[in-house]
Amino acid sequence: MRFLFKTDYEDDIRLFPHSGYIVSYGVLLAVLLIAPYVLSSYLMSQLVFVCIYATVGVALMILTGFTGQASLGHAAFLAIGAYTAAYLQKYNVPFPVYFLAAGALTGLIGALVGFPALRLQGIYLVIATISFALIVEEILARWESVTNGNEGMRVKTLSLLGVAVPRDSPTFYFLCLAVLVLTIVGTLNLLRSPTGRAFVAIRDSETAARSMGVNVALYKVKSFAISAAITGFAGVLFAHKLSFISPEMFTLQLSIEFIIVILIGGSFSLHGAVLGAIFIVMIDPFLTYLKDDMPGIIAGIAATFGAGAATAGNIQSKVAAFASLNGLKGAIYGIIIVLFVLFEPLGLYGRWLKIKLFFQLFPLYKRATFKRQKIYVKSERNR
Repeated sequence: MRFLFKTDYEDDIRLFPHSGYIVSYGVLLAVLLIAPYVLSSYLMSQLVFVCIYATVGVALMILTGFTGQASLGHAAFLAIGAYTAAYLQKYNVPFPVYFLAAGALTGLIGALVGFPALRLQGIYLVIATISFALIVEEILARWESVTNGNEGMRVKTLSLLGVAVPRDSPTFYFLCLAVLVLTIVGTLNLLRSPTGRAFVAIRDSETAARSMGVNVALYKVKSFAISAAITGFAGVLFAHKLSFISPEMFTLQLSIEFIIVILIGGSFSLHGAVLGAIFIVMIDPFLTYLKDDMPGIIAGIAATFGAGAATAGNIQSKVAAFASLNGLKGAIYGIIIVLFVLFEPLGLYGRWLKIKLFFQLFPLYKRATFKRQKIYVKSERNR
């Protein structure tokens, strides 16, 4: 294990704490760059969705994880970015222009949402963002002259510098990967800046942040705007990947999926956004496997242990019926949320930190190392 001794301020804000990070990230990037040439088209499609979901996860982490502002409306920001791209495509606007326009428009709307949210906290802020998401969904369904209503909009193949980039091509994957990498690096630099430190100060204590001269209202609006803008960029890629968008694709369940991304990965780590995205993207393949393959496997196991053909067939039909239930995906999401909230609030990345710290401090590791100390000054009780 390598122990770091920080001796000045530059050590504290260094992008890579030591050379080992450069090597490990370099190897990871090399693996991701060669992935299109060794993996199947299906796995590449899943990797594209991981990049898009991880980008939204990073955006939501800026708002929720680092500023402490809850949101269940990021599906609406994703929809605004997607529809902006689809609408501007009709006028032959080039990709770089409508990509930036989608981010700018979504960021502006995010700032506007941030203003009324200044007076809200906790569950009331969550209700406000849900209301915003429902309003956007209704606008997309009713504003038929722009969005085609419930009929949806066809998204043309992306054209970059005059060259068509199909949604299943390695070039499109590299584009999504580049957006994710730039988003992560940009967010890391943001968190090292005075703005990022103000975000964290607001999350930890608004009272303390105000006492240090932080304009809480301004930075909350900034956080909403930045988070929404990044989500708008992801919305453009999302629209091109699906090639068709409609209002029912941007529901509250999608916002919950984004919350699960940072809940599973860990709400205080950018690594966690990627881990959470991988986890959530694999839910659909798991459900497909559960519905198509698992009934036969369980019936085969039952037959191995002496079950008759009729009994095995009955078991197979019951398992298939269970796997095809309409609410199964939502139930799985609910179970995941409950389990992580109860047993691992810091997410997968938090679990990795505990494992790493265990080996660093062994045999002196204490189980209560990560336990939150419930000690507050009187002024903090009304935070």
